[in-house]
Amino acid sequence: MPFQIRDQHGAARAVAYLMLAASPYNIITGVLMKLGDPLPELIAVTVTAVAFLIIGLICLRRPRVMPRAFWVSLPVLSALAVTGLNYATEDTTVGAQLFYLWPLLFAASFLSRWVIAATVVTISGGHALVAYSFTDTSRAMSDWIALTVAMAMTAFVVTNLRERNDRLREVLEAQATSDSLTGAANRRAFDESLTKAVRLGGTIALVMVDVDHFKTINDTWGHATGDRALCAVADALRSAAPDGTSMVARLGGDEFAVLLRAGPGEALAYAEKARTTLGTTTDLPGGPPQLSIGVAVLPDHAGSAEELQRVADTALYQAKAGGRGRSALAQGRPPRHNVDQVPEPDPFTVA
Repeated sequence: MPFQIRDQHGAARAVAYLMLAASPYNIITGVLMKLGDPLPELIAVTVTAVAFLIIGLICLRRPRVMPRAFWVSLPVLSALAVTGLNYATEDTTVGAQLFYLWPLLFAASFLSRWVIAATVVTISGGHALVAYSFTDTSRAMSDWIALTVAMAMTAFVVTNLRERNDRLREVLEAQATSDSLTGAANRRAFDESLTKAVRLGGTIALVMVDVDHFKTINDTWGHATGDRALCAVADALRSAAPDGTSMVARLGGDEFAVLLRAGPGEALAYAEKARTTLGTTTDLPGGPPQLSIGVAVLPDHAGSAEELQRVADTALYQAKAGGRGRSALAQGRPPRHNVDQVPEPDPFTVA
């Protein structure tokens, strides 16, 4: 997307530090060291330096006040600013051209390929204007081609390194938040999702799932078959879940949990659908395993994430105690005792 910004915090810091460094640099090299230059040129450089200082302070202290269009257009605007300063000072040296690297690296590090391409084109066109204005044609052509090729190759290399790092980070994040055997979310990801879901509010169903007699499966058919059984359970839980409204997690061993945006009836229907889906598995030597399932819903049965897990676990134990291979729904909400409502002991009662 052309307006996508990668790492907003890093982008703001990069802009702030550059602007705060560019402001005194322009005052020293463009004003104090050139006091004999025409007054309009000195005023223009001073105004530019002050603008850099203000932008730098805003990006450092209050980056959120800057509109999204500012960050996206910044590399092109910066390239135009460098061109303007080079043109005003008639500077075609290598040192002046190196300032084009900042808008290029900023775009390649934080923005989309469309903005990167626009930045390269702006730099190429800006340098062509300065070079052809103040040097002979043959030298201007040579400098323009060299700069354009160098900037394009720099953008290509930095962009590809960034995308490679992004892919590596995605792999590492997936490994850190998922169960390597079943592909379901792990305990860490589940806890974070449950806390976030409760904070957002609304109806949340927690479905706790336990594979019945899993130790017997391992002891009878081996751990490889046990692993296949766990994968079959995870697949069934995912298959039965509504798209985009659920999370399936393996909490450890043979215990799974599912988060749903659903009421009690819908959550129980989901549990039966998952059990039916698992029942169609045909590649396990002992047949598909049975599931004991406990269901609790917030706010019907609990008022917090911890309480929701507790009552869902209680429902799961009730399902197992009732003969396994069945589902149990939490009953009511745990009572909360108000100290002011606790009856006073009868002073005449003898212990």
